[in-house]
Amino acid sequence: MKLTPRDSQIVADAIRAAEARTDGEVAAIVAQESDSYKDVVLHWALVVALLPLSIAAGFPALHAKGATMLTGGWEEPSLRLMLMILLFETVLAFLVGRFVVGLPRVRMALTPATTKARRVRRRAIMLFRTGTEQRTATSTGVLLYLSLAEHRAEIVADAAIHAKVEPALWGEAMAVLIAAVRDGRPGEGIAAAIAKIGDVLAEHFPRGDDPNELPDRLIVL
Repeated sequence: MKLTPRDSQIVADAIRAAEARTDGEVAAIVAQESDSYKDVVLHWALVVALLPLSIAAGFPALHAKGATMLTGGWEEPSLRLMLMILLFETVLAFLVGRFVVGLPRVRMALTPATTKARRVRRRAIMLFRTGTEQRTATSTGVLLYLSLAEHRAEIVADAAIHAKVEPALWGEAMAVLIAAVRDGRPGEGIAAAIAKIGDVLAEHFPRGDDPNELPDRLIVL
């Protein structure tokens, strides 16, 4: 899923419209994915590598028959030959497993939902701390973060907002965002979520004399 220049424009317009009603600042970031999940690929590859060992342990006669075929059936395979074959099968299974699970769709499908949720949240907090937190004079910055590959989003707020706004109040913004992304309309979803965030901010932090301190644009990583 890719965002178009039109998506960037409607998000920028939504940010300006939301900030026109509040002293709060809204930042929007979209990432293709929040982590490489290399450890997940490695874990699954190791599981696949255990298959030849499991088969050899459960069906030793089958493994011996395969080894016998390599000798042409003229003699019983030696223990050394059987172990070398088993080692080769294990290494091959690991490499094949690593390749297959490393494919983006397979990798995402096999990554546990809880793992994806934790890493999206971790990336959102990291981006918030480096690009939004304490960059507003009144500590009223909010980051809307969308990670496309994981189909997950996070809203992270500054200290002043967190003190007044319950996390549950962001639920409506998350709902409209996820619904639009599922329909293949990420830009519209982000804009709609920002409008909902603006509603919350306008209620608790109405517009005053606070200057515009964050860029009014969509950041795509």
